[in-house]
Amino acid sequence: MDGLWPVIEWTGRILLCALFIASGISHLTQLQGMAAYAQSKHVPAPRAAVVVSGVMILAGGILILVNWHPIIGCALLVVFLIAAAFMVHNFWTVSDPMMKAGERAHFMKDIALAGAALTYAAMLHRLGVGF
Repeated sequence: MDGLWPVIEWTGRILLCALFIASGISHLTQLQGMAAYAQSKHVPAPRAAVVVSGVMILAGGILILVNWHPIIGCALLVVFLIAAAFMVHNFWTVSDPMMKAGERAHFMKDIALAGAALTYAAMLHRLGVGF
């Protein structure tokens, strides 16, 4: 059973990072549409915010995936996820019940993923993995 844990850990990293790498690429390749969406959510400097957030999640996902400075990768993801949750998925400002439910689900997903990244960083720290 001990030989299975490295496979589980590698699989978990791939599953976690695939979301952020794909999303980071989308931020950078679909900049106009993403910036328009960010602007509709009243994100300050929406174009710059999309570029910066795209680089953050792409870099964070890659750092964790290749296990090189993974704690920094986790920090990048946590900063993005918390900011996105509160700035973009602020469900408490939405009046339409269906849209509110969707934004709440995205908010909770971002908060949960931030918690997962924090937990992974704490585990790495306990194992003595540096920055």
